[in-house]
Amino acid sequence: MSPTCTFCRIARGEVAAELVLDAPEVLAFLDHRPLFPGHVLVVPRAHHETLTDLPVADVAPLFATVQRVAAAVVASLGCAGTFVAMNNKVSQSVAHLHVHVVPRNPKDGLRGFFWPRTRYESPAAMTAMGAAIRVVLETRL
Repeated sequence: MSPTCTFCRIARGEVAAELVLDAPEVLAFLDHRPLFPGHVLVVPRAHHETLTDLPVADVAPLFATVQRVAAAVVASLGCAGTFVAMNNKVSQSVAHLHVHVVPRNPKDGLRGFFWPRTRYESPAAMTAMGAAIRVVLETRL
């Protein structure tokens, strides 16, 4: 792990985050500046900057978790689907591999690559969103 990487610091418990899944190899938490409420970041615990840096053996655990999280976001939010994306260096705000799982609905306003970020109404709203997704991950998937 990197001593200064924000996501490594979240994995070590040094930086607070709204965790929705805490597994041995992978961590998932709400983005603090979501495209839409329920926007989750899925990261490998080990520090790897990009997809090409990720060992082949770690690809399956990461994407199996992305798949579970995408299903949980739909089930917990009642959205029509998800947008799953990853940046590699360009537009990567944290230099730690992370996969975005964004809830989507028809006509939700997300167009092309112009993605306005928002904030949760309050810490309580963020906690409630995380709890809703966690419940589905823990009980149904």
